Amino acid sequence: MDTGLHGRTAIVPGATAGLGLAVARSLAAEGANVVIGGRRGELARELAGELPAAVGVEADLTSAGGVPALLDAARVSFGDVDVLVLNGGGPPPSAAADVDPAAVDDAIGRLLRPHVALVSGVLPAMRKRRWGRVVAIGSTGVQQPIDRLAASNIGRAALAGYLKTLAAEVAADGVTVNMVLPGRIDTDRVAALDSAAAEREGGTADDVRRSAERAIPIGRYGRPDEFAAAVTFLASSAASYVTGEQLRCDGGAVRAH
Repeated sequence: MDTGLHGRTAIVPGATAGLGLAVARSLAAEGANVVIGGRRGELARELAGELPAAVGVEADLTSAGGVPALLDAARVSFGDVDVLVLNGGGPPPSAAADVDPAAVDDAIGRLLRPHVALVSGVLPAMRKRRWGRVVAIGSTGVQQPIDRLAASNIGRAALAGYLKTLAAEVAADGVTVNMVLPGRIDTDRVAALDSAAAEREGGTADDVRRSAERAIPIGRYGRPDEFAAAVTFLASSAASYVTGEQLRCDGGAVRAH
């Protein structure tokens, strides 16, 4: 399959580890120019040096300069952005009863506000060229709220509502907008959540993992490269008639249609 990504420019925030890094590598393997963003600037630059055409940028999306740093780096290095991947760390675990206004503000500040700013920064050029891809890394919590991740469920659901609305507005301009919803993918973030659950329950992280795997029809955690392949498809020319969708990559864990 020709993805049509060769020579395209992609921004991937939060790409110094986990799902973001896997996506950056997958897009680069298809010939895209990649802007790797992350709070650890030195690591971002080191990882970018391992790819054929990439730059690494120190960018904390929750700070005032994070979004402009990514946008400026992309334009200076490669020109207009063709593919925007929305990705960022989630809030700490919490029960819904413990969520207060400050936690809501934090969730929106992490998972909605900077992503809206990134979209606003790239969308006019995408619409003018009549080609663009916005792909958000979300969570299955958008469709089936996850216990103890109340603040994350709030922020990601808000982003999903924004993107679904946007998808209909820009579809006729050749810009597609989609989300990929990871289930339990084998990343440091999921390992940390397993450890937190183990501490609450008085068991071990291995116990938590084995229990979670039993609830996944495929019977294991997903690999980051498996998730990245789904994002890369939605970023490709092959997905030009797919927009406004939420694609689950969760091994069948969510049983809803």
